[in-house]
Amino acid sequence: MNKLKILTVVLILLTLKVSAESFVYITDQLDLPIRSDKNFGNNIIRLLPSGTELSLLQSTEDGWAQIQFDDTIGWIKSFYLSPDPSSREKLKKLTRTNNANKLLITKLSSEKEELEKQLLSIKKENTDLVVQSSKSQAEKEHIEQIYQDALKLEHENEKLIQEKLQLKAELQLAENNTQIQKDTSSRNWFIVGAIVLFFGMMIGFIVPSLLNKRRF
Repeated sequence: MNKLKILTVVLILLTLKVSAESFVYITDQLDLPIRSDKNFGNNIIRLLPSGTELSLLQSTEDGWAQIQFDDTIGWIKSFYLSPDPSSREKLKKLTRTNNANKLLITKLSSEKEELEKQLLSIKKENTDLVVQSSKSQAEKEHIEQIYQDALKLEHENEKLIQEKLQLKAELQLAENNTQIQKDTSSRNWFIVGAIVLFFGMMIGFIVPSLLNKRRF
């Protein structure tokens, strides 16, 4: 009995330090009645199961606590109240937390698998891009080589065009020289013919005269 009184005093001292807006919980021992006043009698308003969260309005020195649950305000013995949730409620909360964690782990595992699939897909795409990049680099080098060859051919073409123009000029010069030579040769043959004709005519006049003189 003394231990019960000491426990009651301790609980009263603890409850006196609790503010009017703090929360307390019904212990795991039993379902407790809320009473309309601080007396034991036919004044029960409603019964609340253990672990119920209550709003503590005030505590008195005679071991009573005024509480509020929803719209109900009443009185209950202070030593049935605890500043902490009941073990059963803690277990329920821990169970809910554990279940939520399991669901979260399952969700995270699914997300992990999906991310791993995406990672594999990205790695494959990256490998394909590396291969494509290598092909593109080879094609680029091939195109650059073709471009360099084209530039070289264009340079050679320009060089051939210049050589062609030079050959045309030389050919034209040769044709001009040939024509000049032809004209010169024609003039020379004409002069030679004229000279031969002149000497022939001279011989034609002189030879008969000489022959006539010999006769006489």
